Amino acid sequence: MKERITISVSSINGSRHFHLCSKTQLRLRWVAGTCLALTLSVAGSLVYLNHLLNSAQSQQKALVQQSESLNGELVSLKRLKAELENEMDERENRLAYVAERLGELEHVLGVGSPEESSLERRLDVAAINSAVRLAMLDTIPNGLPVVNARQSSPFGERVHPVTRKRKMHRGLDFAVKKGTPVYATADGVVETVRSSQKGYGNFIRLQHAFGFTSSYSHLKSFAVRHGDFVTKGDLIAYSGNTGLSSGPHLHYEVRFVGRALNPQPFVQWGMDNFEHIFDQESKVKWAYLVDSVTLRVSRQLQLSSQKDVKFMVSSG
Repeated sequence: MKERITISVSSINGSRHFHLCSKTQLRLRWVAGTCLALTLSVAGSLVYLNHLLNSAQSQQKALVQQSESLNGELVSLKRLKAELENEMDERENRLAYVAERLGELEHVLGVGSPEESSLERRLDVAAINSAVRLAMLDTIPNGLPVVNARQSSPFGERVHPVTRKRKMHRGLDFAVKKGTPVYATADGVVETVRSSQKGYGNFIRLQHAFGFTSSYSHLKSFAVRHGDFVTKGDLIAYSGNTGLSSGPHLHYEVRFVGRALNPQPFVQWGMDNFEHIFDQESKVKWAYLVDSVTLRVSRQLQLSSQKDVKFMVSSG
């Protein structure tokens, strides 16, 4: 006879008896085992997930501490960068002031050999051929850095519109809207690209041939990077209102061996009035420069003619 389990349930209404056969007992055991396994599995999963949670919280805490440390270092580096930029601006201004004073002293003392003065006087503009003129206009800053812009402040001493102090203004200001394209005024290489909210603001300096540089200040954004080569007319930046500025504009400077020159003659300089620059800017020894450019151009023409001759010989 098969084993049977009888379950009796008694109440005030009497007793009731339930008979469990072996199959029912097996099913109950299977259900109980399954429930136990599920309970153990859930408990194990909860323990594992709790371990993962604790581990994630520990990692998050470590990352927060690392982030705070890096933020502190970033703030420190930004402060150091700003201090270095201000120091660089101050040094550039001091160097420009010293160069200007030296130029004045040289003029007062009459420093310069008679040979140099004689050579300067013998500069024959009419003898400068078109190839030399084009080479000079390609490599020395000339023309406007922005299109159809009004000049809002000239080169020279003025009362600064922000600080209200009298100070030397070493460039030209062009009143332009934010985002106005800014173009290179001669072939060169990007020497400096500097982001700043002080002084010159966002700033670019191009290094050109024969010791000339041009700089563009208070920019909104850059279109070139440090070390890029540019040609005259290339887009290099967009104008803005960054740094010590009273309104949107472009501050444009031209320097020769570090000495700030009045950019006005260079802005007006072109093929149509080529001799204009020689009369307006006396701080550059134009005779030597013209001789150097003429020599370069003649060498290039000689090399080109030699290649043409070789080509004709080889093809003949």
